[in-house]
Amino acid sequence: MNHNAPITPRPHPLSSRTGRAQRLASSAQLRAQGVPAADVAARCRPGGWQQLLPGVFLLQPGPPTSEDRLHAALLYARRPGTLPQQGPEAMITGLAALTLHRFSSAPPLTALERIDVLVPRTRRLRSTGWVRVVRAPEAPEPVQLTGVPVAPVARAVADAVSGLSAAAEVRALLTEAVRGGHCEPAAVVRELSRARLLSRPHVVDAVDAVLTEGRSLSEERLYELVREFGLPDPLWNVDLRLPGGPHLGGVDAYWPDQAVAVELDTRAPRQDDDELWSEHARKREHLERLGITVVHLTPRKLREAREQQAAVVRTALMAAPDRHPAAYVVVLPR
Repeated sequence: MNHNAPITPRPHPLSSRTGRAQRLASSAQLRAQGVPAADVAARCRPGGWQQLLPGVFLLQPGPPTSEDRLHAALLYARRPGTLPQQGPEAMITGLAALTLHRFSSAPPLTALERIDVLVPRTRRLRSTGWVRVVRAPEAPEPVQLTGVPVAPVARAVADAVSGLSAAAEVRALLTEAVRGGHCEPAAVVRELSRARLLSRPHVVDAVDAVLTEGRSLSEERLYELVREFGLPDPLWNVDLRLPGGPHLGGVDAYWPDQAVAVELDTRAPRQDDDELWSEHARKREHLERLGITVVHLTPRKLREAREQQAAVVRTALMAAPDRHPAAYVVVLPR
């Protein structure tokens, strides 16, 4: 036995505030706990600590878990000395975030080669290793999932789509975001527009498909609202026209005896949104000048405030006798 061989320091685990063995630490945290750089280097040997990212260490032997990788990415992206409770300094986004949101179309964390982290635009931070840094001019409010700050679904979808080239993958994510009730189509398209992704043909095709599906879902919810709350049956999906005159526009539901129309506001921000909004506003003003009450319902309100929206429509129908008689309009199927 060689008694003169150097002795390798054993990597004694540090303790966290909870008293449990601390698995991860940044260089700044180790310095604050009195661990000098030379000691850190000595502990980072086979069977000891591991440097996962620049300035981020796994204080355990063995491969890092998915949870380790998530927290390591946040440690790397967080400004030194910043505590997690001090605001959205960094949050998980992209496919990793969608996995945490329980998207079936997102791969499991163990299959992800990259973890996206969203940080403010002013941060000077580079992507490194398996961490991709995504910058935002205005950081959204994160959602806490399994103790991890995660970007909201619409933002996470946009960041995931930015790294995907397969149309089927993009469409699957957008469809699940809407069909699964995670967010409204307009919110997804808004984030895709901010990320300047609507110029990519495969993204535009997926957006068109998800907008069509989102509208179908909203129409189904409107049908259910009328049935569930006992509203009179309207004429569904009709065009209105003055006798021998111009076309007034289409509405999703119309009660001719009460001159009440319901229009689903399923618009999404696109390049021609201002022009489209002006067209909607002109149509509504024209109908109201003719004495027709137009009730606008958004997909989100139909999903989250059904009883309130039913009350709005019912009130409009009950107020019909107190209004001036509306002009006669021709109703045609749309």
